[in-house]
Amino acid sequence: MKKHSARVAPLSACNSPVLTLTKVEGEDRIRENVVGTTDAQSAGAAAGAESGSNRRKLHCCIRVTTVQVQKALWGVAMVICVCSSWAGSTQLAKLTFKQFDAPFTLTWFATSWNCLFFPLYYIGHVCKSPERQTPRQRFRECCRFFGDDGLTPKVFLTKIAPFGLLWILTNYLYLQALRKINTTDVSALFCCNKAFVFLLSWIVLRDRFMGVRCLDVCSNAGDLGQIVAAILAIAGIVMMTYADGFHSHSVIGITLVVASASMSALYKVLFKMVLGSAKFGEAALFLSIVGSANFVFLSFVPVILYFSHVEYIGSLGDIPWAYLCGVAGLQFAFNVLVNFGIAITYPTLISIGIVLSVPVNAMVDLYTCEINFNTVRLIAVFIIFLGFLMLLLPEDWDQCIIQLSTKLRKRDEPAEGSGEVGATTGLNWRGRARTSMSTFAH
Repeated sequence: MKKHSARVAPLSACNSPVLTLTKVEGEDRIRENVVGTTDAQSAGAAAGAESGSNRRKLHCCIRVTTVQVQKALWGVAMVICVCSSWAGSTQLAKLTFKQFDAPFTLTWFATSWNCLFFPLYYIGHVCKSPERQTPRQRFRECCRFFGDDGLTPKVFLTKIAPFGLLWILTNYLYLQALRKINTTDVSALFCCNKAFVFLLSWIVLRDRFMGVRCLDVCSNAGDLGQIVAAILAIAGIVMMTYADGFHSHSVIGITLVVASASMSALYKVLFKMVLGSAKFGEAALFLSIVGSANFVFLSFVPVILYFSHVEYIGSLGDIPWAYLCGVAGLQFAFNVLVNFGIAITYPTLISIGIVLSVPVNAMVDLYTCEINFNTVRLIAVFIIFLGFLMLLLPEDWDQCIIQLSTKLRKRDEPAEGSGEVGATTGLNWRGRARTSMSTFAH
């Protein structure tokens, strides 16, 4: 997904976004314009005009800083909410299976709650937008996302139904894994979906393999970090399997959660390839259609599983409706935060909230005595955790470090060494230019 895009891609119930807003780039432009205006006025204006320009510059800088502080504060709240909703739904699903062992029925029930996305979005649209539209007008406008003809049977079969199936598979395999292994291993292994997105984007989207650029010393650190993160994810999966001694029960559970992470990554990559990116209303409509289609077309599956005694329960009164509604509600809240939280905070903070659910689940498992934290398991969780965080780094993080070290050297070196420092800075900027061009061509 392109940087500084005001459009979002709806993710699966267990996905983590890498999304940005034009607001960030706009703030940078404001800051640059203020600096440019101040320089021009200071060159040709009197002392009084220059003083007024400086005051305006200070006012704009304070305003930009205030916006960033607000987004950071919202981000802290978002991290807590995302972590709580994701860890809570995982733990509650584990408890649900002790009374109602029906993973597909739970998946179908939770996915059906997606029908609420577009109605909730329309309520927000009515409250916030100055130009209020009727539900039909807003629906038709959002349907343009699927093409000039809007939502047709062909569009539904080719552009919506496949993603609905991937959504169901992602959640069903995740819940099946919870029946086999503990929540800590499941949540940690699922974080590998970011590494799978990196690998699939190379295979499916035909993105040029960024490892080729690693031969360039000046511009390889960002790409090398992604490659190392993918390797760490694979190593973590192998070590997690080894932690329990390759028992069949553990291997099946790990295979299920890795398959779930793969489905999640495939959903994300194919969505970008087939549909591109969606605005908030379009994403809400898409998810509502997925939930409605799941409710209408897959309702027969839980019935068949019930009569075939695959997912059987004695009577409707024995169904733990409170647990089912709790899991569905927490997953719905998680999806709302993940898909629309970027409107108020930074997307990286949302991803951090997802990965922090791993230690939260570990604490719960340790308290309930359902897990044995041996050395191999701890190393595996740490490796996956580290790989996930490496994928959150910006593409030019190495250039930022180089520039910071250059500024520190300028302060430490005497004035006579300024020419040498300037030459070093020029080399760094040329390296950054090469990186920018290759990224743009990518």
